[in-house]
Amino acid sequence: MSEPESASEPPEHPDEASEQVVPEIDLRDASLYLNRELTWLAFNRRVLHEAEDERNPLLERIKFLAIVSSNLDEFFMKRIGGLKQQVGAGVTTRTVDGRTPREQIAECYAMVREQEAKQREVLHELMARLREHDIAILKYDELTAQQVGYLRSYFHDNIFPLMTPQSIDPAHPFPFISNLSLNLVVLVRFLEHQDKTSLTRIKIPIGEDVPRFIQLPFSSQFVAIEDVVEHNLNLLLPEMEIVHCNQFRVTRNANTERDEEHADDLLSLIESELRERRFAPIVRLQVRDDMDETTRGMLAAELGLDENEDVFSAGGDMLAMRDLFQIAGLDVPELHDSPFQGVDHPGIRVSKNIFHAIRERGPFLLHHPYESFRSSVERFLKEAANDPKVRAVKMTLYRTSSDTKVVDYLIQAAKNGKQVAVVVELKARFDEAANIRWATRMEEAGIHVTYGVVGLKTHSKVILVVRKDYNGLRRYLHIGTGNYHAGTARLYSDLGMLTNDPDMGVDATELFNYLTTGYTPERFYRKLLPAPKMLKAGLLERIRRERELHNNGTPGLIQFKMNALEDADITRALYEASRDGVQVDLIVRDTCRLRPALPGLSEKVRVISIVGRFLEHARVYYFRNGGDEEYFIGSADAMKRNLESRVEVVAPVEAETLRQELREFFDVQLNDHRNAWDMQPDGSYIQRQPRTPEEEKGCQQRLIEMAQERVKQAKRYQMGRVRRRIVGRNLR
Repeated sequence: MSEPESASEPPEHPDEASEQVVPEIDLRDASLYLNRELTWLAFNRRVLHEAEDERNPLLERIKFLAIVSSNLDEFFMKRIGGLKQQVGAGVTTRTVDGRTPREQIAECYAMVREQEAKQREVLHELMARLREHDIAILKYDELTAQQVGYLRSYFHDNIFPLMTPQSIDPAHPFPFISNLSLNLVVLVRFLEHQDKTSLTRIKIPIGEDVPRFIQLPFSSQFVAIEDVVEHNLNLLLPEMEIVHCNQFRVTRNANTERDEEHADDLLSLIESELRERRFAPIVRLQVRDDMDETTRGMLAAELGLDENEDVFSAGGDMLAMRDLFQIAGLDVPELHDSPFQGVDHPGIRVSKNIFHAIRERGPFLLHHPYESFRSSVERFLKEAANDPKVRAVKMTLYRTSSDTKVVDYLIQAAKNGKQVAVVVELKARFDEAANIRWATRMEEAGIHVTYGVVGLKTHSKVILVVRKDYNGLRRYLHIGTGNYHAGTARLYSDLGMLTNDPDMGVDATELFNYLTTGYTPERFYRKLLPAPKMLKAGLLERIRRERELHNNGTPGLIQFKMNALEDADITRALYEASRDGVQVDLIVRDTCRLRPALPGLSEKVRVISIVGRFLEHARVYYFRNGGDEEYFIGSADAMKRNLESRVEVVAPVEAETLRQELREFFDVQLNDHRNAWDMQPDGSYIQRQPRTPEEEKGCQQRLIEMAQERVKQAKRYQMGRVRRRIVGRNLR
């Protein structure tokens, strides 16, 4: 690949200037690159728009409001936390888009405050709309005497025993405040000593046994738990006058990773990191407007925050809107999207043995959630565990869930005498504790558990099954874009492939040998493109090749679908391709550094973002390649961390039927006019609007219907075969 072009030297003679028709564009100019954090916040704003959009059912709009709040919590824990660490370390290095860490924080804060103001506006509208359906979060002054009595009894029996008031005075230092907890700070006056006051902190005990919103009997009406606590403080703080009571909430930095190069025990290191995260620095304080300035200033000072920058006001509204998931989950069908359940993949649904199906009719492309995760991926593992011909099962595990049978099937395989090896990523953010539990459980069952390669996260999604077939050992593979997690497989749009391609099987064996030993000689891969060794170079080489093959007869075409385009080298290469006339179509869910439609540079680039019922999570890479098309699916986004600091796997899709499915997938998304947003040159987005009744259907609804149609076609084909057999027998 040629080196990225730099700015040309100014001409020394006037005649040289006259020869230069098109000024050279410096591809390292910071103005060509959008900021990672700001483009992610722009994505969160598009999610918030789904809460505003009246085309969505009411409880789905509530769900999107909760998602926005949850997203912002994670943004502060991960992204703002990391930026604050850089500021604390004195880092002033500018990113590729030309911003220092401190400048990024300031711009992010401005966007967050704007989004939160819109959130509150939408919340008021949705709460009013819910009341039209007899669903409400009531204030105490709206309650009947009977309801007040019920809540007092509920408080006494279910909340009071869980609470521990903590005084804040010279004898009682400022208490520890846990991450994302909802708290009250109460100023009390002693009735016997009217001149004596004291501050008390009370943590609201929200958890599995006590919900955020307490439901009143025989109704769909609720009262927020903080209101119940506040109105029953006389039980908790007897013989005291409540002067005022305020709510607050904190967010802590989640970036507590240590250098694992010198760790004696990685498991102990991660457990230590989790303990440290509880006490990590606080990066955000949320309060309501009714908090007095003295209390607000005291809290900011005690928590080590800048009162003018790091304190975020929720107005007079609730803190932690993420808890609205409870309301969004109400069983009111008419206020939700139409019920949907993934269909069984038509290629394997009628086969008694999934390995026979893959060998004889495969490979198969899986579309989740449109096709069932349980009857495809989980079935693949279940049959591997119980098939007497299976000799070994190897798997990478980044995230899973308690309602996923994956770990159960791996343990069953080990009990049945298979060789089972699992690479568990202990450093999957926010899943570390769960992954430690899974790893321990599997080790106790005799599974060979490893934690990947030192210094690299294992983010790939691969299962390798070795089976003794009639003609010798054969390798069967699942390669996916999403985690082996039943919960997210119902909510995220992902792709996977079941195959017994011999070359990919050999490559997967090489990959697992690398992951389980950490030994890094030069490894040769026939088809797979693993990161960090081969993927980035492979993508850059294919972008360069597309430029070379581009001509009028076969114009170049690059199409990527991913969660994020952040890597500067990939972005620069796509700019070069567009400048040379190659059409570049990018379907990017959130972060995107590239600016489309810049004159003389990215006029051949279009960037769209899909936001809808399901979270777009698939990664697909397509190159026209002079007519010899290439499709790849896998775990990696075009981000520096994925391409250089993680073990990722991207696999070619070579079967013509599967390529046709991917072509339909691309075309449906690129032509969407319900869920698609077009990025503008300045990085802003404009939502497309349907022009015809048919375009009212978004791409996700169309993909649901396409999956259902594939099943119908398979059933018609199967019935046709049965009829032909019956007719044949009758003729004989």
